[in-house]
Amino acid sequence: MRNSSTGGLVYSTETGRMCPDCRKPLAQCLCKQAARAVPAGDGVARVSRETKGRGGKSVTVVRGLPLDAEALAVLGKLLRTACGSGGTVKDGVIEVQGDHCERILDTLAKQGHRAKRAGG
Repeated sequence: MRNSSTGGLVYSTETGRMCPDCRKPLAQCLCKQAARAVPAGDGVARVSRETKGRGGKSVTVVRGLPLDAEALAVLGKLLRTACGSGGTVKDGVIEVQGDHCERILDTLAKQGHRAKRAGG
């Protein structure tokens, strides 16, 4: 919840749009830098196969990669291309359609990431 003493300034005629959290112009916003920080983790990617909530279709899921959103999107594209399949990157998780655990483990190892199989 926001403190009422910080005010609700969202636009200034002098500098333009303002960030409601740090109260700086959007070009100098400190919140953007905090959002770009690399997520904490043990540095080991976990590759597993899931079918829950997907109508019985299997999806290979990669979690725990210590990358920012842009690098994760690039790696997701590389993995989907290597598997010849579709997929998505959302909430720090790469999803590739189909059961491609071994191929993804090999591709991640070639890219220099530590990865291991998780789940069954």
